[in-house]
Amino acid sequence: MPQKFIVIIAGGKGERFWPQSRAARPKHLLPVVGTTPLLAQTLARIKGIVPAKNIFVITSAAQAKSVRTVCPGVPASNIVAEPVGRDTAAAVGLAAALVGARDPHGVFAVLPADHVIRDRRAYQSDLRTAFAAAAAEPVMVTIGITPTEPATGFGYIRRGPAWKTFGGRRLDRVRRFVEKPRLAVAKRYLAAGGYVWNAGMFVWSVPVVAAALARHAPALDAVLAPIRLALARGQRLAPVLRKAYPKLPRISVDYALLEKSPQVVVLPASFDWDDVGAWPAVMKHSAADAAGNVMRGPAVVEQGKNNLVFAEGRHLVAVLGLNDLIVIHTADATLVCPKSQAQHLKALLQRVKSLKGGTRWL
Repeated sequence: MPQKFIVIIAGGKGERFWPQSRAARPKHLLPVVGTTPLLAQTLARIKGIVPAKNIFVITSAAQAKSVRTVCPGVPASNIVAEPVGRDTAAAVGLAAALVGARDPHGVFAVLPADHVIRDRRAYQSDLRTAFAAAAAEPVMVTIGITPTEPATGFGYIRRGPAWKTFGGRRLDRVRRFVEKPRLAVAKRYLAAGGYVWNAGMFVWSVPVVAAALARHAPALDAVLAPIRLALARGQRLAPVLRKAYPKLPRISVDYALLEKSPQVVVLPASFDWDDVGAWPAVMKHSAADAAGNVMRGPAVVEQGKNNLVFAEGRHLVAVLGLNDLIVIHTADATLVCPKSQAQHLKALLQRVKSLKGGTRWL
């Protein structure tokens, strides 16, 4: 039987959680929801699915030291730093190389580091179902989230006819992947049914990923070849990554493989899920006062409602007579914005970057 592995992708910048989230300490390294970093929560959630020696974490060079601190149970050699970011197709190719060096027939899950999932039992059950399907058949399994609203911030997957059943759970073929839609289109998807959100959770085998890379992304596959060779020879990986990674095309795994392959199936999730994509989402997971205000640290709101106020350190942050605000205060930067504008933080950060010495705040 092939071994099972889990690869956690933990290299994002988390820009929508600025100013708490920074390049070297992004969202997944922070307790944005709960009391421990989101990456630590992810590791706790998968405990028991595979042994610690079969868990890899792919991160960035800037975050590697912090990631090792958050992942004390993961072998240091299993925490691999990409020298430059090249999107998810490169990360999946690297993951397949890492797993393939341990087991050429290994089956592995690729999971984000920064999602919030409460129902650990259902989550583990779904992962085991996906592993069983990917071990038995040459397919790419994606776990889809049943929509609860006409969200425009997620990609969608249109489910096709039933494929097979594993562990009492039915998996469907995938008709197509859909990019983030306009609101009117998202409403149609919600009303029609048959669509799930693409949560970026995949389970597949090394041979299936290898074949898909060779067929659908040969340019990317050619650059990955020296990485696979270095791992097979037991060579130091970091120098090879530094040489190869800048040559990799910047492309998502959805574009590179999933949208092109006829071998993709989807398992609708049975667990709760939130990608906590921006500051307003934090309020859904936090205790609020009688006026709907969520506060952390030395913060107070008077004659205001539905505000999110976070204060780091000892400085008091006080809000008077204002509603629906996000106020995030850190040691060297403070954000104040309406909740309705939270999705535009990336544009603000471009302005910050353009300031003299602005990168020190990023």
